[in-house]
Amino acid sequence: MHRYRTALVFSLLVLASAAHASEPPRIVASIPPVHSLVAAVTQGVSDPVLLLRGGASPHAYAMAPSDARALQDADLVVWVGPDLETFLARPLRQDRAGRQVLTLAEQPSIRLLPARTGGAFESDGHDHDHDHDEEQGHKGDGHEEHHGHKDEHSHGEERHGDRGHDSDVADRNDDSAQRTGGQIDAHLWLDPANARAIVAAVAATLISLDPERATIYQDNAARTLARLGDLDAEIERLLTPVRDRPFVVFHDAYQYLERRQGLTVVGSITVAPDRKPGARRLLEIRKRIAATGAVCVFAEPQFRPDVIATVIEGTAARAGIADPLGAELIPGPELYARLMTGLASSLAACLTPAL
Repeated sequence: MHRYRTALVFSLLVLASAAHASEPPRIVASIPPVHSLVAAVTQGVSDPVLLLRGGASPHAYAMAPSDARALQDADLVVWVGPDLETFLARPLRQDRAGRQVLTLAEQPSIRLLPARTGGAFESDGHDHDHDHDEEQGHKGDGHEEHHGHKDEHSHGEERHGDRGHDSDVADRNDDSAQRTGGQIDAHLWLDPANARAIVAAVAATLISLDPERATIYQDNAARTLARLGDLDAEIERLLTPVRDRPFVVFHDAYQYLERRQGLTVVGSITVAPDRKPGARRLLEIRKRIAATGAVCVFAEPQFRPDVIATVIEGTAARAGIADPLGAELIPGPELYARLMTGLASSLAACLTPAL
C-alpha cells in the first residue's frame, strides 16, 4: 500500500509538472483592436489581457495596479508603440527576463503614415491624381495633405493592386526609412491591410515563443486572414458611394482608412483628443465646413464634446459618431470586424445624401 501511494503521488507530481510546462504564454495587448487581432490568433489556447477597457483613451491613460501586475507577469506584450500608448513607454523600457515585446509600429510589413499637423488638411491642389509612388514620396515631408475626391481612382487602383499579393509587403517596406524620423500617425490598425500584417506578426511571434502550439496559431491566423480579406471588401462596398463627400472628424485618427478608401476628410476639430479646442479653433473649423461643403462632423464615443453642436450650428452639416477604438464593443476576437464595419456604416449613413 505504501508503494502504491508513493507511485500515485509521483505520478501526480509528474502530471502537474507536465501541465505546468505546457502552459500557454501569458499575453497582454494594449487597446481593443490590437487585442482583438491577438485574440483571434490565440483562440483555443488562451485569452490575452486587455489593458484599455470601457472607452479609455490611449492618449491619456493611467495604469491601475492590476495593469502593472499583468505587464510584470506577461510573456508577450503587444502594443502599437510610444506614439500611441505613451503610458506604456516607461514600463516597457524596464526589461524583464523572458518577456517579449511586439511593437507593431516597428514591423516592416506594416505601412506607416506621418502624423499630420494642424486640423485643416490642406491639399496641394485637387486637379491632379496621386498614384501610389507619389503618395509614398510625400511621407515625412511635414505637409498637411488631404487626398480627397480627385484621388479616389488612384486609391482604388492601389487597393486592388495590393490585395493578396506579395508586393503588398514590398510596398510597405518603402516606409521603413520613415520609421525613425518624425512622429507617425499611430492609428495604423484602421487599414485592414495593416490588420493582416498584425495577425501575421503575432502568429510568427507566438510560434517562436510557443512552438508546441504552432499548428493552432497557424490555423487561427489563416482563418483570420481570410476573414480580413472579406472585411476589406465589405468596407469598400459601404464606402465607395460616399468617397467624394467631405467631412470633419473630432481628431485626426482616420488617415489610414482615408487613404485606403480614398475618403474626403477635410479637417479635425482638435489636434490632440485630450485638449479642448478654443474659440479660434472652432471658428476655423466652421469656416472650413463652409469652404469645403462638409456634410458631416463626427464626434467619438469617448469624446462627446458639446462643441460638435456649436461647430455645425447654422450650417448644412450633420453630426455623426465615428469610433476608431471599439469603445462600446465587447472585447474579443470579433471586435475588430465589428469595429471596422461599424465605423464604415456610421460614415456611410451620415455621408449618404438624404432622399
